[in-house]
Amino acid sequence: MLKTDLHVGWTVRAAGGPVPPQIAGALPAAVPGTVHTDLLAAGLIPDPYLDANEAALAWFHRTAWLYETTLTAAPAEPGERVDLVFDGLDTVATIELGGVELGRTFNMHRGYRFDVRHLLRDGEIPLSVRFDSALEYAEQIEARIGSRPRPYPHPFNAVRKMACSFGWDWGPDLQTAGIWKPVRLERWHTARLASVRPLATRDRLTVHVSVERASSAALTIEVAAGDRITRVAVPGDGATIELDVPDAPLWWPVGHGEQPLVPVSVTLLAGEETLDEHHTRVGFRDVHLDESPDEHGSRFALSVNGKEIFVLGLNWIPEDHLLTRITRADLEAAVDRAVRGNANLLRIWGGGIWETDDFYDVCDEKGVLVWQDFPLACAAYAEEEPIRSEILAEARENITRLAPHPSLILWNGGNENIWGHEDWNWKSDLNGATWGARYYYEDFPALLAELDPTRPYHPGSPSSPGHDPSAVHPNDDRYGTRHEWEAWNREDYTFHDNFVPRFCSEFGWQAPPAWSTLITTLAPEDLRKDSAAFLLHQKAEDGNGKLDRGLAQHMAVPEDFAAWHWATQLNQARATAYAVNHLRAHAPRTMGSILWQLNDCWPVTSWAVVDGAGRLKPAWYALRRAYAPRLLALQKQRLVVINDSDAPWPAEVALRRVRFDGTELAAVTTGVDVPARSVAVVVLDPALLAAAEPDREVLVADAGGLRATHLFAEDYDLHYDPAAVRAHAVAIEGGYSVTVTAASFARDVAVLADRVAPDVVVDDMLVDLLPGETHTFTVTTAATVDGEAFSAPEVLRSANALTIPAKVG
Repeated sequence: MLKTDLHVGWTVRAAGGPVPPQIAGALPAAVPGTVHTDLLAAGLIPDPYLDANEAALAWFHRTAWLYETTLTAAPAEPGERVDLVFDGLDTVATIELGGVELGRTFNMHRGYRFDVRHLLRDGEIPLSVRFDSALEYAEQIEARIGSRPRPYPHPFNAVRKMACSFGWDWGPDLQTAGIWKPVRLERWHTARLASVRPLATRDRLTVHVSVERASSAALTIEVAAGDRITRVAVPGDGATIELDVPDAPLWWPVGHGEQPLVPVSVTLLAGEETLDEHHTRVGFRDVHLDESPDEHGSRFALSVNGKEIFVLGLNWIPEDHLLTRITRADLEAAVDRAVRGNANLLRIWGGGIWETDDFYDVCDEKGVLVWQDFPLACAAYAEEEPIRSEILAEARENITRLAPHPSLILWNGGNENIWGHEDWNWKSDLNGATWGARYYYEDFPALLAELDPTRPYHPGSPSSPGHDPSAVHPNDDRYGTRHEWEAWNREDYTFHDNFVPRFCSEFGWQAPPAWSTLITTLAPEDLRKDSAAFLLHQKAEDGNGKLDRGLAQHMAVPEDFAAWHWATQLNQARATAYAVNHLRAHAPRTMGSILWQLNDCWPVTSWAVVDGAGRLKPAWYALRRAYAPRLLALQKQRLVVINDSDAPWPAEVALRRVRFDGTELAAVTTGVDVPARSVAVVVLDPALLAAAEPDREVLVADAGGLRATHLFAEDYDLHYDPAAVRAHAVAIEGGYSVTVTAASFARDVAVLADRVAPDVVVDDMLVDLLPGETHTFTVTTAATVDGEAFSAPEVLRSANALTIPAKVG
């Protein structure tokens, strides 16, 4: 097998549509790449992420593009096969070689292979790929098979393209086109490896191999896994090789053990001649989903190697809307932010893509579990052609591709489609038309039974057991998975108290991105929450209204934009911690929390805890604390002590009711023995709860360096000292040490140091201090700044200074 990448010498030009006059003629094209990034590199369009530029690029959606290059390849020898292979084309493409059409493609989620041996000749051969408008194609398909419910204007559910490419409630409407994955020429003879599908369990490796033959020669497959080597004959077009590995070192999720990865090599031979090779890695482990009935309904608990795992998860969307800009280093950094935030699972949301090999490799290495949605989201999907065959083809290809990865723990049929069919008026809108049930309840289970019986399958997020939603509602908190969006859409975050889900796979709260991200995205005159440019970067329906109404439940809504920015970020952090603490407190009845969401794909106000520039919002720090292996939480009249570690925790908890000026009013010390991987609940002494001045007192719990606090009133009624803290900064190697001292109770102290230098990373945030206490923040930056800058009121923040008259608007 000889593989030759075809990544140089490409050009791209507009081939039809409402193209602006400045975009004329061909320009250099990066392959893999996308037209947006080529136009950006040529200076022909403004950055679509900045200001209001997204809207100015809507002409792109109805434009066709032509990629062109020349291919120089020797003619095929007798018995030789030559294939032109595209790993990914986005999306509606026509491929021609030497003026001969090779094929047309309609799916960015799969690869394509064309036999071109009959077209090769001496000299240069023109190769072209024309991309027609995916939007216009989707509109044509919809006109042919009928419209189906969806939440946004464009018919994204009528074409197999990344759904959020057409816009989402956190993402831009930038419909990309291009050769977005590698392209190459493959020359081979006799036979090649058509697919390799290794499936590893705790003590066995089963490798399923299929071959494509060009002759009837005798073939052998050799499999090497670590120091074990096995050879088998290939009787037809494939073989299955089984290796028992009773002493295999087990792969564990982060926080539960190590992540040993074993290299696996598959070699296809004719005699002793190597025809083709495939290299991957596996991890030996078992996975299981317990859905057994219990007194509350039925469980939803994942286990690895027989050990139940409380899922501390985050939902994942594409790291950049312009997908081809994402590097392995970007993925490593993003996954590392999840790990540093104490997460152990990422859910690949169904409105994005099947992620790249690099993503799953990184998760394998870091021990991050992966929940994999099939890419169908928030819409009804036709079960007729041409949609059906495309969905099944991409599913087969990607199940096979992802099979080796030990991090992948669960397949999920899609996002909110079953729920949508039940609750979003789809039944009347569909009037009997198909909507996707066959995929979720028949096709995907059948494909997985054939290709990957080693992992559990869940029909959709959310969904409950069984095929009849009228019997068990798909979002019933007693069964399966739940999405909790009443808290945010219509209710305060304390609404979480009304439900105890078995597994909450979506919940969250919005906030703007970091200040340094905002000021590099918007012009100074647009730094207000009602500016057109700011609102273009707020995609949620009534998003700012929900931010203000949610804020007004607890604290004043500032009129000053900078104060509003801080207040809404703080409220997101509190909402995050409140929800997570509630879920974790109910283990093992509840066995999973997957926050919406980890990341953003561009600069936007959203539910992410890491903004589109990779900067950590205050909510990330709140999540890190809430997802910590050991946690204290004060919830109404009880103390919850959580120990999600393998060692018992003999906690000595000091509980105090204290005035804001430091006067101790009541104190109790209690010992709480918390076994490994368990939760203890302590009913509080009434003296701790009997606040005589609820607007001036705080309940504090301390144990082992951990702290939880409870206030007896909302912020707008509390008599905080607005100037409770002072800071002193000292230059250290790699940045600054900022020590904050409290003169009175200071709540949610933060150093928003990205206002001082945009490259700043702060080690901690949202610290509660009693009078006389200090906390030192480590600020990492390459910049040299005046230490006094860290004491500026817009940098040294807390909840205390937000006690101003409330104003919703």
